[in-house]
Amino acid sequence: MFVEKNDIAWVKKYFANKLNNFSSSEINSIVKQLVIKRLGIDESDYIFSNSLLFSESDLLYFRSVIKRLENNEPFQHILGEVEFYGLILKVDGRALVPRPETEELVDWVINDYQDQSKVSIMDLCSGSGCIAFSLKSIFKDSKIVALELSKEAIALMKENRLSSNLSIDIQEADVLNADSLLNFDKGSFDCWVSNPPYIPNRDKALMHKNVLDFEPEMALFVEDEFPLVFYTEIAKNANEYLKFGGSLYFEVHESYGNEMIALLKDGGFVNIELRKDLQGRDRMIKAQKVSSPNESRSGEN
Repeated sequence: MFVEKNDIAWVKKYFANKLNNFSSSEINSIVKQLVIKRLGIDESDYIFSNSLLFSESDLLYFRSVIKRLENNEPFQHILGEVEFYGLILKVDGRALVPRPETEELVDWVINDYQDQSKVSIMDLCSGSGCIAFSLKSIFKDSKIVALELSKEAIALMKENRLSSNLSIDIQEADVLNADSLLNFDKGSFDCWVSNPPYIPNRDKALMHKNVLDFEPEMALFVEDEFPLVFYTEIAKNANEYLKFGGSLYFEVHESYGNEMIALLKDGGFVNIELRKDLQGRDRMIKAQKVSSPNESRSGEN
């Protein structure tokens, strides 16, 4: 046996010995999530889990998890799910693993529209659908559209739609091709939100292997010469499909905050606000379409 005892204390010790490149808090979180899912218990039961004993099958499963983590596989892929804005969503290599800063973007949208019962929202480059599902969970009577080009990501999104019982409109679309939007009415959306690809190819050398080897490149990278290509096209189309006074929200690369402000100003948007995430990095931006055809741009920030 690779652990001296089959109790929780020895399992934690085994993980700590094997995963010396993980922090103690990360290891505790990994063990907690694995035990809860493996044994089908809830979090309150886990708190009093000191007397838990594991079968040989359980221990072999934990060892297989260690090997996958040592191979740089994202823990969320191993677990098969991630908690995002209070939802449990399926995740795997078909789409990006949702990040905490994206929850902050979702929270911004929700706070801005919390007094409205019905909101028409489009999520572009939706991936797993984490943004769209989170918004639907709050704005239950609202129209939420999720656009995605990858057929694999769309399949994952549909699985999440079924498991979450949250009805969003999932459509295949290339947001770089304006013709993909022709089946929507212009001036019909209150809000557009997007976390598009924004990492220049030259930054690949800086990325961790658990991202490069396991997450889809098309959801991450853009050509070095055109790092804002998705933002440029989405902003241009947002001016056509947002209602007057409607809002556009983006997750952005921390190095391009000023460029994004300039891009949105040049696109005729007003009330532009760049926000930092909880790590103090410029990671999200909001802009508004003018309130009427005759409104001046004097309201720009």
